[in-house]
Amino acid sequence: MLVIGIAGGSGSGKTTVVKKIIESIPQESVSVISQDAYYKDNGVLTQEEREAINFDHPSAIEWPLLTHHIEELKAGRSIEMPTYSYVTCRRGKETIPVTPSEVIIVEGILIFTDPDLAKVLDLKVFVDTSADERLIRIIQRDVNERGRGLDKSIRHYQTYVKPMHEIFIEPTKRLADIIIPVGGDNEKGIDILTSKIKQTLKLV
Repeated sequence: MLVIGIAGGSGSGKTTVVKKIIESIPQESVSVISQDAYYKDNGVLTQEEREAINFDHPSAIEWPLLTHHIEELKAGRSIEMPTYSYVTCRRGKETIPVTPSEVIIVEGILIFTDPDLAKVLDLKVFVDTSADERLIRIIQRDVNERGRGLDKSIRHYQTYVKPMHEIFIEPTKRLADIIIPVGGDNEKGIDILTSKIKQTLKLV
């Protein structure tokens, strides 16, 4: 089993990289674990308190559960991955069953910040995209998918996303085994990563 961690700033193109990897190998050979599913359950908070949650800070994630789930998969046992709603800021009643696969991809902006989780990752990949490009993607996502207006999206970026990226995410780039510039548009970088996975799966 190969456990790959794919990190990078918000809007860097991590999801696109993961999608292209999955398209290149047999789907039954890979499982994807999203950091976003492991946000702490904040449903008991007031609406005002929920709006003040800093989702870009490592303290927002339930790291012990995420790490435990990866260890369970590595041991050959299935898990029930949580679901999380940004609207209610709480975990859903539904879970997503994940079975052990030859390749496990763990994806999230902060996954290299937790030492225990970093230890169980066999290969660390950092998707490196310019701040300007990430900002454009973040605004588009906030407006189209999360119901934020333009002003609120920019304010959120300035208050949370940008400073947390500089403090927590950007420094973890030095921990990466592979850096993929410009995200999902870097076909050569993705090809190199996919070749490594295919070697593990003995497809080449």
